[in-house]
Amino acid sequence: MTKTISTSETEINALFQLQKTNLLQLASTTAKERIKKIKKIMDWVLANEERINASLYADSKKRPSEVKISEIMPIIAEAKYIMKHLGEWMRPEEVETPLRMMGTVSKIIHEPKGNCLIISPWNYPFNLTLKPLLQAVAAGNAVIIKPSEISVNASHLLSDMINELFDKNEVAVVEGDVEVSTILLGLPFNHIFFTGSPAIGKVVMQAASKYLASVTLELGGKSPTIIDETANIMQAAHAITAEKFLNNGQTCIAPDYVYIHRSKTKAFVEEVGRYLKKMYGEDASKAEDYCRIINRNHFNRVKGLIDEAIGKGAEIAVGGKTKADENYIEPTVITNVNDDMQIMQHEIFGPVLPVMEFDTHQEVISYINAREKPLALYIFSKKRQNIDYFTLNTSSGSVVVNETSIHYLQDYLPFGGVNNSGIGKSFGRFGFEEFSNKKGVVENKFSAFSLFHPPATNLKLKMLDFIIRWF
Repeated sequence: MTKTISTSETEINALFQLQKTNLLQLASTTAKERIKKIKKIMDWVLANEERINASLYADSKKRPSEVKISEIMPIIAEAKYIMKHLGEWMRPEEVETPLRMMGTVSKIIHEPKGNCLIISPWNYPFNLTLKPLLQAVAAGNAVIIKPSEISVNASHLLSDMINELFDKNEVAVVEGDVEVSTILLGLPFNHIFFTGSPAIGKVVMQAASKYLASVTLELGGKSPTIIDETANIMQAAHAITAEKFLNNGQTCIAPDYVYIHRSKTKAFVEEVGRYLKKMYGEDASKAEDYCRIINRNHFNRVKGLIDEAIGKGAEIAVGGKTKADENYIEPTVITNVNDDMQIMQHEIFGPVLPVMEFDTHQEVISYINAREKPLALYIFSKKRQNIDYFTLNTSSGSVVVNETSIHYLQDYLPFGGVNNSGIGKSFGRFGFEEFSNKKGVVENKFSAFSLFHPPATNLKLKMLDFIIRWF
C-alpha cells in the first residue's frame, strides 16, 4: 500500500493551508451533505471488512470476531446515530429572553471549530480514528488524521480509505513517527483530538496552548473494579474476564485491577480460571480469539511488570506463561500485590489482572481517592446502598454497575475521563458539540437600550434601579 501524502514538513504545512482555505465552504454544508459523507465512511467500512481484518491480523493477530465487536460495531453504531440526529443538532437552538432583554431574540448556533487534528492510537486503530472523524465531519470541520505508526498495516489501510473517500482539502491522513507528530503539533489547529496515554496527552496539551487551541484528550489510567461482599461472583468473574482480556488487555477502559472483599477472593480467582478455559481452552496461545501484544517493546514492558511484582512477593494465581517470539502473554491473574510494585503504579495495558483485598468500604474509597481519577469505575454489588456509596464518594469518567465497559456502546451518554484520565467528552451529540463552537446570537428587534446611553439623568438612574431590583 502507498501512503496518502508525503510526510515532509513542507507538504504538511501546505496541506494545512489547503484545508484552511476550504473552511468556509465546509461550514456552509447542510445536514444532508454531511450525512452523505458519514454514510460513505460507514459503507466503506462494511464493504471492506475483510481488508480491515487482514490489516489487524497482520499487526496483532486480532481475529475477525474481535474486530466485529471492538472495531466494526462501534463505528457503524456511531454513524447511524449521528445520521439519525444530525439535522436536529444543527438547528439553531432558541433560548428564553429575560424581561430586562425585552425586545430581543436569542439563539445558539453550532459552528465548526475549523482546522482539526485527530491523533489516534494503535490498540483500536479503526474505531478510535473513525469515531472522532465521524463527529468532526458531522460538525463541518476539515481534518488531518495522524494514525499510529505502531499499527502500521491498519494505518496504511486508513490512508487508502481516506484518500478514496475525501479530497485532501477536507480530510487527509499523514503517516509517520514522532517527528511527524511534532510537526503537526507545531501548527495552529483550532482543535486537537488525541487518544493515548496521560504522559503524551500532556505534551499535546502543552503544544495546543501555544495557539490556545481546544483539546479533547481521551486518556486512560488504572480503572478500578470493586467487588463487594454481596456481589454475584460468577457474574463478576465472567464480565471482568471477558473485557480484561479482550484485545490482550490493550484497552483504555479495561478493568486495570480488582479490589475485592476478602471473603470473595478465593471464589473469584477460581471462577476466573474456569472461565478463561471456557473462553480460550487449555492453551490460550492456540485460541482463535486471543490476539497478541502489539510489539516486542510492549511485550517486554508488560512482562517486566509481572517479573518485578513476583520479585517483590506477588503470586501468580492464574496463567503467567509467555512466549517472546510471539509477543504472547497468557491471561494472568496475580494476587498479594501492593503499592510498592510497578504494576500498581502504572496502567498495565496488557493481559494481567492484579487482585487486591479489602475489609471495609472506607478502605476502598480512601485507596481510589488517593490516586489519579480513573477513566472508568466498575462496581459489582447486589446492594443499592453500597453501589451508591462507591459511586457518589469517588470521581471517574464513567461508572458501570454489574458489568464492564458497556458504557462505550451507550449513544446517549458522554464518553471521556476527568483530569488525568481525560479532558472533554465525545460520542454522538457530545462529540458533535466537542468539535463545534456554541455561538450565541442576540438580535435586537425593538428594545429600548438606547435610553440608557449617556448622559445619565436622574430618570435613567431610577429606571436602572427599578430594573436591577425587579427584573
